[in-house]
Amino acid sequence: MGQIQAKNLTGSMVALVTPMHSDGQINHTQWQQLIKTHISSGTDGIVVGGTTGESALLSTDEMHELVRIAVELCADHDMLVIVGTGTIDPNKVIKANQQAATLGADAVLVVTPYYLLLSQQALFNHFKTIAEASEIPIIMYNVPNRTGVDLASETTAKLAQIENIIAIKEAKSDMNRIDHLLKTKNFSVLSGDDHSFVAAMSRGAHGVISVAANVIPRSIKKLCTLVQLGNINQAESLDAEKRPLYDFLFREPNPCPLKALMAAAEMIDTGIRAPLELTDIKTNELNRHLKTIRQELNTL
Repeated sequence: MGQIQAKNLTGSMVALVTPMHSDGQINHTQWQQLIKTHISSGTDGIVVGGTTGESALLSTDEMHELVRIAVELCADHDMLVIVGTGTIDPNKVIKANQQAATLGADAVLVVTPYYLLLSQQALFNHFKTIAEASEIPIIMYNVPNRTGVDLASETTAKLAQIENIIAIKEAKSDMNRIDHLLKTKNFSVLSGDDHSFVAAMSRGAHGVISVAANVIPRSIKKLCTLVQLGNINQAESLDAEKRPLYDFLFREPNPCPLKALMAAAEMIDTGIRAPLELTDIKTNELNRHLKTIRQELNTL
């Protein structure tokens, strides 16, 4: 398959956790199993080493192996492999993009530089520099509540004119922002917010990169399909059922609640890297969410 285009970025994508042993070392057996679960669930794409995957705490060698395995497992299936490569230093991003391209990934996810509080012109120059030096398609990632930097929709529209910038993961829950972004032609708008992705897709957004899809992959896929088919009322009803889970997953910084829940469901071990810590889950809350997860897993 040749290079993907904006039109290929649709539907249900997951920001995949990085499973770790209790000592924090990566559990590659569980990594393979998680990917196979998403293949079986019909997930349209996986993000390797995004925020949910503890990207800031992974080494270059660890990322290399995670991507290599993901590309190998997805090679014969219709599931995209997207690699999180964003950081402050554009030179490091360019090197990471080259590694992802060499390993056969379909696209990279590049977050806005965090901590520096850059101007819109500086943000434009940052992404332009990276795009012009990278051979792999780029999905920009705007998540101002984590980075302290908001990539304005006007800046996004300008960047979308650069050939290999094909999409944005917009994590800001602002439907006016979504409407503005959707005016850009040949450009995919992906929601990065589980709570509002159904509303965003109902307005025309092309898909979601979801945290909740780690534990309810079939439900997130079904929600995307329902919206794509125009069954908005049915989608909103199912979405409302899942909101208690969304609320739990984001009551503390991601991926702390998610990893705690997945460990309780025996999907992964208890490993997480400091300074992150697993969320303490009360028994009644745990049982409610475990029931939801097991209903999903039992259908696979």
